[in-house]
Amino acid sequence: MVIGIGAGTNPESVRTTMERCSKTVPLRCFTHPDNRAYFSDGDDVVYTTVPEEALVQALFSGDIDAAIRGSLPSSSTLSALKQVAGVSRLERIAFLETGDGIRFLLAPVGVDEGWTVDEKLSLLTRARTMAPAFGVTDRVAVLSGGRLGDIGRHPVVDKTIADAEEVAARAGCDHAEILIESAVRSHGVIIAPDGISGNLIFRTLCLLGGGVAHGAPVANIDRIFVDTSRASSDYSNSVFIANSLIKK
Repeated sequence: MVIGIGAGTNPESVRTTMERCSKTVPLRCFTHPDNRAYFSDGDDVVYTTVPEEALVQALFSGDIDAAIRGSLPSSSTLSALKQVAGVSRLERIAFLETGDGIRFLLAPVGVDEGWTVDEKLSLLTRARTMAPAFGVTDRVAVLSGGRLGDIGRHPVVDKTIADAEEVAARAGCDHAEILIESAVRSHGVIIAPDGISGNLIFRTLCLLGGGVAHGAPVANIDRIFVDTSRASSDYSNSVFIANSLIKK
């Protein structure tokens, strides 16, 4: 079992991760030759002019069992992943933790994801299946843009409430209205009204509110790929996620 991790603009963070995790989880780093100074030569480091493509190819060829984006650029890495996986879009489910230690899965987190009832149901089903691997309940809360009493205040709000009610009814889960602060205390899976609001929840929690982003597995491909932020100083938690999914 080997997990690959990409090192791009912030190779030091990946080196830190490898130093912390490689004794318990075999890691192979994919990075640019310019980053050679950050890593020792060896089987655990692959130097390539296009490391994002090399990481994806290694994942789909079976050379590695899971991949972590690490500090590789988002656009080119995810584009390579979509091309090789043969999908038009990626469904990412973020594993988050609040400042006071509450952990939950959140989707959608890509701004172009989760805009229809069917897309939300797909994400919900995948997240519910994934939840036990991360030690959170598979109880699902669907969010909307307001409380039920807000119906009639704005057509966009009404649409989010109607969609959330339909998703909850079809999936047998709870419509938590706009009350995310209570939903996370009793549910392990949170479904945002759309990709923009999900992305804003993620950014507000992790970049302003003292929360932690552990990584976002891609759920609609047949390989284990964990998306990450280049701003992270350490990817140890993403290694934990990838390892948990391999063992699931």
